[in-house]
Amino acid sequence: MTRRAQDKAELLAGTALAGAGAPPANAQVGSPGAPAPAHHLHETMDRGVRAAAARVTGGLSPHAFIEAWSDWALHMSRAPGRQLELFERAQENALKLAAACLPGAEGEASAPFAPKAFDHRFEHPGWETLPFRTWKQGFLAVQDWWDHATDRLRGLEEQDANRTRFMARQALDLVSPSNFPLTNPEIIEATIRQGGRNFVEGAGHFSQDLVKTLTQRHDPPPEGFRLGTDLACTPGSVVYRNDILELIQYAPTTEKVQAEPILIVPAWIMKYYILDLSPQNSMVKYLVDQGFTVFMISWVNPTAAQADLSLEDYRKRGVMAALDAVSAIVPDQRIHAVGYCLGGTMLAIAAATMARDCDERLASVTLMAAQVDFVEAGELLLFLDESQVAFLEDMMWDQGYLDRPQMARTFAAIRAEDLIYTRAVRRYLLGQDDLPTDIGVWNGDTTRMPARMHSQYLRGLFLENRLTAGRFAVEGRVIALKDISAPMFVVATETDHIAPWTSVYKTQLFTDNDLTFVLTKGGHNGGILSEPGHPRRHYRLSHRPAGAHYSGPDGWLDRHRPRTGSWWPEWSAWLLARSSAEGIPPAVGAPDKGLPPLEPAPGSYIHLM
Repeated sequence: MTRRAQDKAELLAGTALAGAGAPPANAQVGSPGAPAPAHHLHETMDRGVRAAAARVTGGLSPHAFIEAWSDWALHMSRAPGRQLELFERAQENALKLAAACLPGAEGEASAPFAPKAFDHRFEHPGWETLPFRTWKQGFLAVQDWWDHATDRLRGLEEQDANRTRFMARQALDLVSPSNFPLTNPEIIEATIRQGGRNFVEGAGHFSQDLVKTLTQRHDPPPEGFRLGTDLACTPGSVVYRNDILELIQYAPTTEKVQAEPILIVPAWIMKYYILDLSPQNSMVKYLVDQGFTVFMISWVNPTAAQADLSLEDYRKRGVMAALDAVSAIVPDQRIHAVGYCLGGTMLAIAAATMARDCDERLASVTLMAAQVDFVEAGELLLFLDESQVAFLEDMMWDQGYLDRPQMARTFAAIRAEDLIYTRAVRRYLLGQDDLPTDIGVWNGDTTRMPARMHSQYLRGLFLENRLTAGRFAVEGRVIALKDISAPMFVVATETDHIAPWTSVYKTQLFTDNDLTFVLTKGGHNGGILSEPGHPRRHYRLSHRPAGAHYSGPDGWLDRHRPRTGSWWPEWSAWLLARSSAEGIPPAVGAPDKGLPPLEPAPGSYIHLM
């Protein structure tokens, strides 16, 4: 191991704060339990061994999950009442299962156990006939028992209870009757109808996927989903570029535009064009057609050479550099800033820093599916504690980044029944090829995460929740979200398992400005892509004036009835109400200020593999 690698180990083990200078004493730089700099003689050897193990486990720490099972088992061993309850539950489920499997007991009305709302494995009508009904109900009965077995137990860490439930669910999903040809009526039906050709087709798909996984090959987008032609095709120009980002300025489609431009800060965990997919569901195109001048950050896909990029780099040479460029192209105008997912978290940090430093360039701040408080950060918390983060750090220290497949496996495991097993059954046993969609192509176009930045993000925000605890320092001074005076538009989605809506809602707890909150139907991505005309969409909306008392999410759904349709027009009207006037569109770039148009949108960084 080189000295540079050892220096990197010390760097990653340091502070989680995004600050270049040393924060004041009350900023509490040190993280209790965070790894100390490598002063031990053979620390590098230990990290190398852990990094090798992490590659085998996909970045998951075995210690974290063994600890969870041990905690659950020890607490269960001293809870005879809960053991008796589980024994009675097993008896009750067995009797229900026996009654449901008697001849004539068919149909959903007589089914004692039902799949979860997001579980679509048993929708084929053949599951309601014997013997498949017996296997389905038996699986769901065991699943029900394990849900109760891993429920909260007095003295048991909540995270350990959630982890044991997650692992029990993973084990059950592996042996679900829907996964096997002889116990899945849909597979049997397809095999008879196609004379076994589905298995031949499935074997071909399996070999293709195996080679792709082993070689880490990245397939180009299929025909009809080409970047710059079919996706990310809103006309524009790259007007600024550094080693972290390209800034795209989109061409106007109206004779006049609003004086205040819009700058969008997407997440760097995926490529920006989730917000500029096909023309019919492109948020960028919608905003441009509404008469706004839109700028978009396109983040670089970092390599091992950029392992030392920090959160501060993404703030200062990312968000702030983009703001400076927009201010140069559209001078003397405030800016509507929009942040999505992790980009929203970074935008909140940047906005709080600007407020602290009396930088008043923001006309408004929009946060979409973005969290500022991480106490209730969804199912990703299942994978995060000191052991898990240290394990990831060792892997990133070795390879310089968190790789794309490692992140993809984590997100897939959260919804394994759909994203892993249902897809595998459809592709390998039913012989069905994946039908390309715009969001599916984007979802497969993942990016890497720089080692240092991702370590700081996991520690400073997820583990220690410093942003809302008043312990997040930028350039040596603590920032506070309550300093933000620009009006906010905060969007959450109903079924978001990455940024749960109750967590996004808590933005109101840590701010005092004028704030409009929207809860829209859909998940983390689908709820944001809710263009006008999208079928079966609704949203709820509330407004909190500046300085008003905080009202929690309990009862909020009952107090705010759904409104049919897309939330985009509501947002557009909100932005329009906070814009000053119309005028002629600004020039593309500012060549006299060192910002000439560099190349047409979508630029170069979007194509980096």
